[in-house]
Amino acid sequence: MSGERSQLNRDIAAYAYAIRRHVLQMVGRANASHVGGVLSMADALAVLYHHVLHVRPADPQWPDRDRFVLSKGHCCSGLYAALALKGFIPLEELDTYGDSDSRLMNHVSHMVPGVEWSTGSLGHGLGLACGQALAARRKKQPWRVFCVLSDGELNEGSNWEAILFAGHHKLSNLWAVVDANKIQSLGDTKDVLDLNSIRAKFEAFGWESVDVDGHDIPSLVAAFDRSWGDRPRCLVAHTLKGKGVAYMEHKLEWHYRAPKTKDLLDLALDQLATAYPEEARRA
Repeated sequence: MSGERSQLNRDIAAYAYAIRRHVLQMVGRANASHVGGVLSMADALAVLYHHVLHVRPADPQWPDRDRFVLSKGHCCSGLYAALALKGFIPLEELDTYGDSDSRLMNHVSHMVPGVEWSTGSLGHGLGLACGQALAARRKKQPWRVFCVLSDGELNEGSNWEAILFAGHHKLSNLWAVVDANKIQSLGDTKDVLDLNSIRAKFEAFGWESVDVDGHDIPSLVAAFDRSWGDRPRCLVAHTLKGKGVAYMEHKLEWHYRAPKTKDLLDLALDQLATAYPEEARRA
């Protein structure tokens, strides 16, 4: 079993590396934004799509599929890369990201196979996820709902209505993953609006919640696989904005900037390769 788990962790690391590499190329080519917040959530995305979610790339509308909502929809390039690597869309389509005639828009689009909802207006994704989770319960369906949102997004009051609603209804088929990278569009989250303990707030609203290192794959896997009770579940994934590219890490400007020059992109790809073992880069 330990050997199987070690192989699982290696496979997820390779998946996370591939997501980051494709994202850097996509965002650089399109001269787009939000690369820092994509790099921070890449490990959680890799664990979800490689280990947690029950989905069928060849049948995106499979009725029993788990539903996934990326509430921080401005970080769509990471989701598109994850879906392409999984086989939902052709890998070569990633080269069209941000083009005027592409379905890979700069915020998540439901026109892409594997995407449940178009998102990007912050504070709405978790409410959608609550509705889907409640519908599954009332219809006695087996699928679960997973929502990734950001710590800066929790400034939006609509999230707290959804969190209260989920706790009241004990939606144990609902998971929230908070990408807590501690930087938002205008500064550090603690300076813009200090949330203090996100875990404690979710628990006060009737959720089960754990803090986890959002870049430690074994810890993420263990958090998803742990024994949970009959309440909605929240993983507060503590992450680093721009993770994997040294010159982007914990830098506010990479919420907006793109590695659009060849020198910047080459340096980003070199630093990313340095951050990963060779076995992950070869997968």
